[in-house]
Amino acid sequence: MGSKKNMEDLKKRKMEEMGNGQILSQEQLRSLLDPLNKSQLVDLLSKLGSQYPSIAEEIKSVASADPVHRKLFVRGLAWNTTSETLCAAFQVHGELEEGAVIYDKATGKSRGYGFITYKHMESTQSALTAPSKLIDGRMAVCNLACEGLSGASTTSDLTHRKLYIGGLSPDVTSEMLLNFFVRHGEIEEGSVAYDKDSNESRGFGFVTYKTAESAKKAIDDPQKFLGERTITVKLADNHKGKPVQALVPAAVPLALPIPARYPHAGTALVGYTYPQNVASYPASSYPSPPAAPAPYPSQPQVPYAPGAVKDPLGQPPTTPMGMGGYPFYVAKQ
Repeated sequence: MGSKKNMEDLKKRKMEEMGNGQILSQEQLRSLLDPLNKSQLVDLLSKLGSQYPSIAEEIKSVASADPVHRKLFVRGLAWNTTSETLCAAFQVHGELEEGAVIYDKATGKSRGYGFITYKHMESTQSALTAPSKLIDGRMAVCNLACEGLSGASTTSDLTHRKLYIGGLSPDVTSEMLLNFFVRHGEIEEGSVAYDKDSNESRGFGFVTYKTAESAKKAIDDPQKFLGERTITVKLADNHKGKPVQALVPAAVPLALPIPARYPHAGTALVGYTYPQNVASYPASSYPSPPAAPAPYPSQPQVPYAPGAVKDPLGQPPTTPMGMGGYPFYVAKQ
């Protein structure tokens, strides 16, 4: 008991010496710390924590209370991975507070990622020492949830480490794919691409190495035979730039006769229905529509006086003038 009190007195004297014999209140300390930016505060607390174990314990206690230091974001999950299998894979690092796969509300299917929250910060740090895990035949990757995707490798770095693997046999699983490529170096993540609805292989996949050197070895390796097929291995970024026009049937322009009441000619696309916005083209690329025939010349209407026209039977007209200036007649009974 006495030794503990002596230690406290010693710490108090050291603090007094540092402050020239003056002990500052919390309000005074706050006024001194308030203008400092985050980087300065982190440096200050790190320095004090390394010198005084009691301060280090206080920092650790505050940090552990915040789940931001205990929650992991796990991406690259297989479509059939459940919350139970996800938690089982991460329990090896420590006791879990919670864990779940995120599902699409509309379809009820996995969105390919989830979250794990440990009870203790030490468990989180242990999990981050081995961020890649093979779960349900697919290599998943984790990082602190507060970092989001920014915690993953930068895009410029990823372009030299991520490979596109094409020409895969339908029998090749993600585990077979990873076992085949791990000989070139440590793999960060990778899997065969599966159809969300049928869960069948789409004939290609991706492998991301820890280093660009490993990826280069995989590309340069002449042995590219997997699942009784010769496979394609190249940088995934180059695959993205491949034109895909050949995969989409081209629309064939079909000339349509345009009635004279339309102000301009156009084209329709086979398989499409109107109304549509049709691109305009120079009129010279289409034949001119035939000219409308000239109207027949109209004949002048010459009125006749009723008295100048006689009934074939010799009777004068009995009705007023009709249409066109011709009188009506009533046959004599």
